[in-house]
Amino acid sequence: MDFSSLWPLLLFFAAAIGLVAVMIGLSALLGERHRERTTDTPYESGIIPTGSARIRFDVKFYLMAMFFVVFDLEAIFVFAWAVCVRQLGWPGYVEIVVFVAFLVIALVYLWRVGALEWSTTRHRTECRPGLDALMTTSGAKPPQG
Repeated sequence: MDFSSLWPLLLFFAAAIGLVAVMIGLSALLGERHRERTTDTPYESGIIPTGSARIRFDVKFYLMAMFFVVFDLEAIFVFAWAVCVRQLGWPGYVEIVVFVAFLVIALVYLWRVGALEWSTTRHRTECRPGLDALMTTSGAKPPQG
């Protein structure tokens, strides 16, 4: 292996490390050095916060975010297909139709089981009838909500 061809890479790494060192050094040298009572107080748009910042969010927010990410990736794949549509021809068309069909099936499934709804009443009564029936026959009371 010829190490003489690696000098541009080493020069790049040296320049990057040097730039970071200069930026950190200048910020430490020129930065403000005062401590006031409200320096570390977080605020949003000038409004003083009330309550704790560590509130618990319902899992539905995270679930919606996950659904958004999964179905938003569809746009990336469809866009990549659209860029190469002429080179892919009919086999590429069939593949994208199958891909979109699977996504539509997944969306219909999520809609059917109630994963896209915010209320939990329908989810408990329609999506888990077997569990509710099992709990009532065993003498336990199903959760209400």
